[in-house]
Amino acid sequence: MEYKFPFTNLLNMASITELKAIASQVRRDIVRQVNRAGTGHPGGSLGCTDYLVALYFEIMDRKKGFKMEGKGEDLFFLSNGHISPLFYSVLARAGYFKVDELATFRKINGRLQGHPATHEGLPGIRVASGSLGQGISVAIGAALAKKQNKDDKLVYCLTGDGELQEGQIWEALMFAPHHKVDNLIVAVDWNGQQIDGPTKEVMAIGNLKTKFKAFGWEVIVLEKGNNMKEVVATLKEAKSKTGKGKPVAILMKTIMGYGVDYMMHTHKWHGKAPNDELTVKALAQLKETLGDFAV
Repeated sequence: MEYKFPFTNLLNMASITELKAIASQVRRDIVRQVNRAGTGHPGGSLGCTDYLVALYFEIMDRKKGFKMEGKGEDLFFLSNGHISPLFYSVLARAGYFKVDELATFRKINGRLQGHPATHEGLPGIRVASGSLGQGISVAIGAALAKKQNKDDKLVYCLTGDGELQEGQIWEALMFAPHHKVDNLIVAVDWNGQQIDGPTKEVMAIGNLKTKFKAFGWEVIVLEKGNNMKEVVATLKEAKSKTGKGKPVAILMKTIMGYGVDYMMHTHKWHGKAPNDELTVKALAQLKETLGDFAV
């Protein structure tokens, strides 16, 4: 079944079936962007697709159009900015800019650079990211600003598990509970992989649930971060726990490269582009549901 209804006008109305359809198309977008550019990060992008699709098409209270200040709407900050192919696809499919612009990914003088940037004024991007370790701090600042402005909307942030090896992360994790930043939901992409290998071999991050709880966070473990139904349910549960004096963390177990068999369960596709032959193989596993961007 092909989905032709106008997702670009869809705000918080999607069914699980519809969300899965969007996710399939987004995964196609990711593979095609990285292949065309000959560079990029498909592994984490594919693994986090279900989360970001659920967030933008079902969970977040967002306004049509884009204003940098984001007053009166939920905000999202991508800390692990190298998974920009995912972010760009979701923003385009959600109507922030034209889908065909995805063909310009990582092109000189284009707006879709390897890491999201703000200098070209790309709608949907509120902060340059990809210098790992900074995103949670930025999200905390935005959440505190909303509190000061008596804005009851929420702030979301996505970070990677390898990124938790950065010291600034733990300063932020101490700061948020101390200041009762309870309008913040941080998700950790807990896939156990980073650019140089498994996190347990590069630098083990230990028991994340115990650590986050010890720092004063409300913690939810999402065991199946690539199951759309469970992702949506977990995000709704996280929302229900906001406003109660603690920031909320979702420890989201995902599979790097999810949806493309030869990319799954390995760090080798963290930052590697598939050639044309492997791209054809990948696309054969991902259904086209909303129409591919033009080349």
